[in-house]
Amino acid sequence: MTLSRRRFNQLLAGLLTAASIPTALAELKEGEDWRAIKPPQPSDVVGKIEALEFFSYGCPHCSSLNPLAKTWASTLPDDVAFRRVPVTFGRQTWANLARLYYSLESMNALERLDQDVFDSIHERRVKLYTEPAILDWLKEKGLDTKRFSEIFNSFDVQTKVGRADYLASRYGIDAVPMIAIGGRYAVLSGHVKTLPDLLLIADQLIAKARSEAAQA
Repeated sequence: MTLSRRRFNQLLAGLLTAASIPTALAELKEGEDWRAIKPPQPSDVVGKIEALEFFSYGCPHCSSLNPLAKTWASTLPDDVAFRRVPVTFGRQTWANLARLYYSLESMNALERLDQDVFDSIHERRVKLYTEPAILDWLKEKGLDTKRFSEIFNSFDVQTKVGRADYLASRYGIDAVPMIAIGGRYAVLSGHVKTLPDLLLIADQLIAKARSEAAQA
């Protein structure tokens, strides 16, 4: 499910339009639009509602959602903290992709190359599943591959990947992309018609989490 530029613009327009139309929280249905995370998970950011996007570079639907999610994340209010969590589901190929994500983040190259990773895998069919393949690809991007390899194989990156898998387990993540809100709710995609619908549900769950926190 990759996006052409035309389809991306259509979905983006849909997202912006949907965001301007208030929808009653009562319309959300547990088991259809969202599921409870049991037990609820604590936030890593004290005093804020945490929005987590569980994803993998190996997932074509994550590739399609990525540009929309970035636009959505840039508009979130100050009381919401957004974070992406690359998962592996025990696959070595996806573990290498998660290490790629954290390594690019460490080298401040994530913003420049993030969508390029998705596009290379799902549009240009580049197999970025091993360290040698990743290094060959990064040479073409002008990145310091020696430094990248040091970070890619570092204890810090391994720890981050392990932490990401631990979070995925605690949140009960069995498919991606998956958006979790406030450590309490996970957006379900079974009944959505467009990618922006996922983010609209996430917005409503943020409002729900905010309201419940105010009442507590």
